[in-house]
Amino acid sequence: MTRFFSYSRVSTEEQTTDNQLLEIEAAGFTVEAHRAIVECISGKTSAMSRPMFTMLLNKLETGDTLIVTKLDRLGRDTVDVLATVATLEASGVRVYCLALGGMDLTSPAGKMTMTVLAAVAQFERDLLIERTHAGLERAKAAGVKLGRKVAYTQEQADAVKKDIQENKLSIREAARVHGVTASAVQRMLASK
Repeated sequence: MTRFFSYSRVSTEEQTTDNQLLEIEAAGFTVEAHRAIVECISGKTSAMSRPMFTMLLNKLETGDTLIVTKLDRLGRDTVDVLATVATLEASGVRVYCLALGGMDLTSPAGKMTMTVLAAVAQFERDLLIERTHAGLERAKAAGVKLGRKVAYTQEQADAVKKDIQENKLSIREAARVHGVTASAVQRMLASK
């Protein structure tokens, strides 16, 4: 007989997994309380690095079914989600995602849907990077200075270096005297 497990995740203690659990129940899945795994951990953490998800993996057996409300519950990014689903499939575990209409992600249609979603997400990331580079090139061509604003002039740097050498000022003292930060003084000393 198929055992049903669920995995619900939130990022902060202020959030609750109640809605995810109710959504799974409303979809017609009956998950026993000890098989409803709940975790509070950042979505930036890969699935295999999450303690409760790792515990879940150890409980799952061939023929079991894992239910999640959203695809992002299974990993931090597309590559992680695909790897997680592949690991579960290799163990003989079926994975259902309610946000995709309760689709079995280990089925041919589920794999195709995930692959298409992964390709679209990658395309969007690449497009954003391309637009950012084009915008930076336009700004450079228009004479816009890019990067961090210079915190001091060369004259200030020369004066600070001279004070430190001749008057034996400490970095903090030189910063106070010249109205700059200690880290700016360190950068001045490191520059030629």
